[in-house]
Amino acid sequence: MSPSYVLRRLGTLILVLFGVSILTFAIIPLVPGSPARVKLGISATPENVATLEKKLGLDRPLTTQYFAWISGIVTRFDFGKSFINDKSITSEVARRLPATLQLAFVALLIGLMIALPAGIIAALRPGGKRDVTAMIFSQIGVSIPDFWMGILLIVFFAEYLQVLPSSGFVSVSEGFIPWLRHIILPALTSGLISGAIMTRFVRSAMLEVLNQDYVRTARAKGLSERIVINKHALRNAAIAIATIVGLQMATLLSSVVVVEIIFAWPGLGSLALNSTLQRDYPMLQASVLLFAAAFAVVNLLTDLSYVLLDPSVEYA
Repeated sequence: MSPSYVLRRLGTLILVLFGVSILTFAIIPLVPGSPARVKLGISATPENVATLEKKLGLDRPLTTQYFAWISGIVTRFDFGKSFINDKSITSEVARRLPATLQLAFVALLIGLMIALPAGIIAALRPGGKRDVTAMIFSQIGVSIPDFWMGILLIVFFAEYLQVLPSSGFVSVSEGFIPWLRHIILPALTSGLISGAIMTRFVRSAMLEVLNQDYVRTARAKGLSERIVINKHALRNAAIAIATIVGLQMATLLSSVVVVEIIFAWPGLGSLALNSTLQRDYPMLQASVLLFAAAFAVVNLLTDLSYVLLDPSVEYA
């Protein structure tokens, strides 16, 4: 892997984030409603609203507001203060980011635990009972909305069996078992859907590899099916699988809003939604920019992982 390729990709990433920041800053203020009126209430006079807007800097030209905002991020990693409660956005994001990362990683792990065995088993006997069963599961998982999946899991595990809490968040520092009991339902909600999506890709990748001549040669030599699958088929399908895993990780990081709301999970998704409802523009802009950054960074890491999975890969 040439250093010039990595530098070019980093440069592209920075340009993408710069473009996202411009679009985010330009579009969000077009949302109807004034943050000053939301903060002061419906009984506020126009004079009070105008005074607060001047204090918040909303009376300045949009370009002036943008350059002040982006310079604070670039030079001090300072996203400013919330319009609603005057709290530091950077500290609020830092407080909520670990919760979203934990949820996304555990959900991805659950998805992989489902997709890898299901996709491989389905590919070994195309059209067989196991293949049909895996595809039916995959179709059901893709079709069910995440909010409906979450409600079903709450009803079954929290209300009927009463073995897991229906909502809330517990830090790992407060104990592994309490943390696990609280994270398993929201992670399972996202993980089941992610696993259903990845099952199809794993099956397709394995089917393509299993039909190659070197796999038939390995079987003709008398190698066990386990060695053929693990050493020859799965290793050569790793790049295709890594691609969908990276995309799912990026998707989970940026699309857990509904799951966080259902399970009262204090992550970036719920923060972005609350900021939208309260017209808290700086908080919403920071959330959107971080989601975009997470998506771009995960995609970059996925591309760079190809050379580790297959040393023959060369980057132009």
